[in-house]
Amino acid sequence: MTNEQEYIDALKEIRSIMQRSTRFISLSGLSGIAAGIYALAGTYFAYRLLYENDGSISDGGLMHPGGQVIRPLVFIAASVLILTLATGTWLSYLKAKREGKVFWGQGSMQFLVGVSIPLLAGGIFAIMLMLQGYYGMIVPAFLVFYGLALVHGGRYTVTDIQWPGYVEIILGLVCAIFPENGLLFWALGFGLLHIIYGIIMSLKYGL
Repeated sequence: MTNEQEYIDALKEIRSIMQRSTRFISLSGLSGIAAGIYALAGTYFAYRLLYENDGSISDGGLMHPGGQVIRPLVFIAASVLILTLATGTWLSYLKAKREGKVFWGQGSMQFLVGVSIPLLAGGIFAIMLMLQGYYGMIVPAFLVFYGLALVHGGRYTVTDIQWPGYVEIILGLVCAIFPENGLLFWALGFGLLHIIYGIIMSLKYGL
């Protein structure tokens, strides 16, 4: 009986080692909270730029950014993205170091590739929408493709990352029906949802 139990324990240990080597399990919950705060700050500045300073034009009730605010909007979006990636990478690295885990390995590489493909496709698609003047569809596209990235990336990390992905997809599809409320959906999807997800991850897996 003892030998059988030792055999079972050994198999469990081998399985655990294999999962750690093929899954990126050092995601920081605090990075999700930070990403949400950055997104909300970006939403605030974008709102002021578009509405308070009359930087947009109305087309059947749908607000489109005027030419003079395109560059500031792109700058805001790029700043939020860079801050999010830098903070997420740094906090996840600290978490892996604190827990004695390998930060960059097969698991993290697979996770990066898994999320990069939908994100890259979504970024190119959003640029095409902007060039064609379909500004109202840019936010829905970002939400949907980002949601797909989370769902796909969940195959290479903790599966908890997938449920916010499904929520992002739903928000993006609903936003496509109400594109005039794009900033609201942006705040909900990239701001509030990230903060909620980050808090849950922090409580479950630690900061």
